[in-house]
Amino acid sequence: MKLLVAYIATSGGADAVALGSSLARTLDAELELCVVIPPDPHATGADEQSDIDKLSDALDHAAQAWLDDAAAMIPDDIETTATIATDANPALGLIRQAQKSGADVIVMGGSGGGILGRHTLGSVVNGMLHSSPIPVALAPLGFSHVGAEKVRELTVMIGHRPGTDLLFQTAIRAGLRAHRPIRMVSLVALDEVQPWADTPDELAVSDARKHAQSTLDEALRRLPTDFPISSTIAQGHTIEEAVSSLEWHDGDVIMVGSSRLAAPNTIFLGSTASKILRALSIPMIVVPGTDADTPADLNPDH
Repeated sequence: MKLLVAYIATSGGADAVALGSSLARTLDAELELCVVIPPDPHATGADEQSDIDKLSDALDHAAQAWLDDAAAMIPDDIETTATIATDANPALGLIRQAQKSGADVIVMGGSGGGILGRHTLGSVVNGMLHSSPIPVALAPLGFSHVGAEKVRELTVMIGHRPGTDLLFQTAIRAGLRAHRPIRMVSLVALDEVQPWADTPDELAVSDARKHAQSTLDEALRRLPTDFPISSTIAQGHTIEEAVSSLEWHDGDVIMVGSSRLAAPNTIFLGSTASKILRALSIPMIVVPGTDADTPADLNPDH
């Protein structure tokens, strides 16, 4: 199994390396560090070409130095490679490199600033969250300083909409590979049930409880009898309140699916996932949507 870590010489890049290391240890995976640089511009003359060559050499040298610094942050027990990719679009460059190298997950950090522990999405990360065909793992701000060395538990936000089976499959396979507990959560935001919906609050909670139990029953049929898995509902007036009502610990990771607006086999971060991202200070893995029974990427046999 391989994780592609998107690196740039910022605090967000260090957070991505730390999360990549934590996931690699947990999933027994190798890391590929990747820096994306722009292609050389077209020269119109010999003098301009000379300047471009000098700039290109300097950029290559800087990118390699960044990769060397990133590699020095990774423990010796994790197999690591490094790549300089060239693309005018950094997000597209990361996707192309991930597909080329057969990466199962792209790991990214946030932009600078913001509150320690919260997620801050820059333009490249935001682009990835609306286009990647590969799961994307997001590190909160400061994860390189306070993040856990291994994943403790995987929390999966289960939904009712079509296309969530890939999320379900991916979560199960990740849990099996990592030998970590899985907690499946059905969210109920009462303010979103009313006033435009006709479903009473009590019925919404009852439906969520039934859905959580049926999802758990299905998971139990696919997992070994002694595998640690549980299900629960999280209730609140808002999504943020509901998800904050749950108990969270160091080393927890949350996994969410994509919006129904997502193109087939592509990530599209929906409104619910965005609200969860704003409310929590733990890593999040976003799984692409699908229009078919596509096998999950986090295969324990990889």
